[in-house]
Amino acid sequence: MFQKDTLFSVENEALGAFQFDESVVSVFPDMIQRSVPGYQTILAGIGELTQQFAQPHTQLYDLGCSLGAVSLTMRRKLPHTDCKIIGVDTSEPMIERAKTYVAAFHSEIPVELRCEDMLNTPIENASVVVMNFTLQFIDPEKRQQILNQIYQGLVPGGILILSEKIHFEDPSIQKAIEELHLQFKRANGYSELEISQKRASLENVLISDTEQTHLDRLKQAGFQSAAIWFQAYNFVSFLAIK
Repeated sequence: MFQKDTLFSVENEALGAFQFDESVVSVFPDMIQRSVPGYQTILAGIGELTQQFAQPHTQLYDLGCSLGAVSLTMRRKLPHTDCKIIGVDTSEPMIERAKTYVAAFHSEIPVELRCEDMLNTPIENASVVVMNFTLQFIDPEKRQQILNQIYQGLVPGGILILSEKIHFEDPSIQKAIEELHLQFKRANGYSELEISQKRASLENVLISDTEQTHLDRLKQAGFQSAAIWFQAYNFVSFLAIK
């Protein structure tokens, strides 16, 4: 049973860096719904893109799968039963909880969940790879490496769906968009204390890039076609086609 996100509702002077531990797992669906504008639309779009681009006899990857929402969405929309979905996350509590959700929904399509560093995950014979708000938590120096690995592991015509929080070069635009996002969180019931403490917890953990930085990396990896297919405030999702 999921709880309401109250992790940052009490002032904590010893606040540590944000971690995807058991306390976050228990409130994660509520947290992401109230923090990420357009999250359900992104999930629905991932399902539609899976239906459009998944190829027979291939593998689909959910890198940074958390509780398996993307894996389950892809499995529901997959038009081919001879495919396999591989979900990867470094958080053992996330993976253990995700296994219970995957097992609760019967399907002929297998889902393999792995607790490992995605940098060590071989991407092979892939037609769809999803990184849904994952790259932003990886060391910036290693981001090009993972995109290169994904591109090399995709079959021709395969896709990468990359969702990220971005920032803007223009300070006035950045300030305006940040305020829109703050208002979104306030409207969803977060207090000023919760907002400020979560921001402090995520500092140096979630490191965002600009839209252009993402597009440049995708091009360097080898993708000739890449663009934003969805945006809500400073949250975007890119589609890159091999």
